[in-house]
Amino acid sequence: MSAANGELTAIRWEIDGAVATVWLHRPHRHNAWTGRMHAEYRSVLAELEHRPELRAVVVTGTPPAFCVGGDSAALAGHVDKGGYDTGLPAEVARPGGGDRLDADFAWQFGYRLPIIAAVNGACAGVALALVTFCDLRFAAADAKVTTAAPRLGLPAEYGLSWTLPRLVGVTRANDLLLSGRAISAAATADWGLWNGIEADGEAALRAARDYARELARTTGPLAVTATKRQIVRDLLRHDPAASVGESIELLDEAMRTDEYAEGVAALTEKRSPRF
Repeated sequence: MSAANGELTAIRWEIDGAVATVWLHRPHRHNAWTGRMHAEYRSVLAELEHRPELRAVVVTGTPPAFCVGGDSAALAGHVDKGGYDTGLPAEVARPGGGDRLDADFAWQFGYRLPIIAAVNGACAGVALALVTFCDLRFAAADAKVTTAAPRLGLPAEYGLSWTLPRLVGVTRANDLLLSGRAISAAATADWGLWNGIEADGEAALRAARDYARELARTTGPLAVTATKRQIVRDLLRHDPAASVGESIELLDEAMRTDEYAEGVAALTEKRSPRF
C-alpha cells in the first residue's frame, strides 16, 4: 500500500508544483476514520516527505466533511473486542518522527515539510487530533469541531490532552475535552486554533494552498525545516538558554549554505529569492 502503487482506497492525493494535497477520502461515510485510512495516510505522507520538489503538504477531506471521527462500525467493534484496536497492520510506514515523536500523529511534528490542515467540514475526535498536530490550520466558518470522546464514554484521545491546552489554553481545552460539545470554527476564531477562518470549505482549501505556495515561493526549504524542528524541540524541553545556544549554532551552519547566499543576494538586489 503506497502512494505509487495505486492500491489506495481511503486516501487520495495530487501534486501541483511544490505543494501536495492529500484528501481523507471516504465521502460515502463522511470520511470516517478507519485503520485502513490511518495506514494509507501514513504511507502517502511517508512517500511525499522525501520528494525534493515538494515544500508543503495540505491535508483536507473529500466534501462535504473533513472527517467525522472514528467509523461507527469500528467503534462498535471495540465493544465486542473488549479493548482498543487501532486497526493498523503490524508494519506501517513511519514518516517524520524520531524516538520521541514516533507515535500516531505526533510524527507530524517531526515531518520534514510543513503540514497545513484545510478543515472544510465536520471534524471530530481522531480527526481533530490529526489537525492539532498540523503546523498550520485553516477552517470553514461553519465547520463543526468536537473532541467527541466523553460523549462516547472515552477519555481524550491521540494526544489531544497535550495539544489542545498548548494551542488554546487550559480553560478552553477543558471546555472541549470535558464536554465533547460541537462548536463551529467561527465560534473559536479568536482561540488561537486557526490561522484563518474562511467562508466555506472551498475557501478553506484555497487559503491553505495559497499559504503553501507563498511559503514555497518566498522561503528557503532548509530554513523552514530547521525552524520547524526548533519549534518542536523547544515545546518539549522548556529551556530558553538551550534554545538560544542552539539557534546560534544553527545560524552558523545556515550561513555556510547556498540557500543563505541566495537569500542575501536577493535582498541586496531587491528581487525575489530563487531557492
